[in-house]
Amino acid sequence: MPLHPEIARIVAELPAPPRGPIDPAVLRAGEEAMVPPIEERLPLHSVEDVTAQTSAGEVPVRIYTPVEAGSYGVLVYFHGGAFFLGSLDTHDHLARSLAEATGLRIVSVGYRRAPEAAFPAGLEDCAGVVRWVVENGERLGWDGQTLAIAGDSSGGTFAAAVAAMAHDDGFDRITHQVLFTPSLDLDFDVDRYASLRENAEGYGLETAGLKPFNAFYVDSGADPADPRVSPIKREDLAGLPPALIITAELDPLRDEGERYGKRLREAGVDVTVSRYAGANHGFVQNFAWIPDYSRAFEETAAFLRGHRPGRRS
Repeated sequence: MPLHPEIARIVAELPAPPRGPIDPAVLRAGEEAMVPPIEERLPLHSVEDVTAQTSAGEVPVRIYTPVEAGSYGVLVYFHGGAFFLGSLDTHDHLARSLAEATGLRIVSVGYRRAPEAAFPAGLEDCAGVVRWVVENGERLGWDGQTLAIAGDSSGGTFAAAVAAMAHDDGFDRITHQVLFTPSLDLDFDVDRYASLRENAEGYGLETAGLKPFNAFYVDSGADPADPRVSPIKREDLAGLPPALIITAELDPLRDEGERYGKRLREAGVDVTVSRYAGANHGFVQNFAWIPDYSRAFEETAAFLRGHRPGRRS
């Protein structure tokens, strides 16, 4: 189906990409300028900025508590942004929506970004915060059961990579992984997936922009052949946590997300792949105010409820 009319209207108004080299500082400032004031954001029981002391060093995190309770399941969230954009603030609304929908305590991670921080700094920050949650479970009110990880776009890359790294390290506390329109293959050969050609232009994220936008990360030492960089290249996917992969019909990255889901299923992992019609890349972050797409949060909550710890296949 065509792009949802509300999304199409906004995409048509997007300015042309700037000519010349990409300036991270300019793009970051533009993103931050669009963050709404606190009084306009979804209210929750509490939102707190703290510093997680991890094996990777000090990592800023933002903790979202939906309601007052004796204990909570926890979801650790990794924001997207091609590894050089995005922040705790730009994805604050998404974390708030996840907290409200799931009832979990959300820990959003302010990981180090390229190009200032070379690979694997950001990934190590994300993995370190997951372990920090377990080490500080009593302080965080963690129920000792549900420990989900989630991310959108490049944050989905981190979520998939962290799940695999934890498995390899024998760290078995992660109970769920949720990947929103994930980037799972940083080899941007346009013939690798049909969606890279089918959805190449006119839907917001364009195939021609993938390589230059991810160049900051790749040039910092992230090898696209490394499964920590391109999780779909991991040979053995058996034993990973149950997964929910949400894709968008009109996203150049659609097919790699769906192929990853197929490979997980073939490896015996309990996986749900859900494609949203008429949606584009990043719709969970940018267009969840449209009722058709706010359902992604409801689907996430249902997935987490339906895959309680102990039910991993």
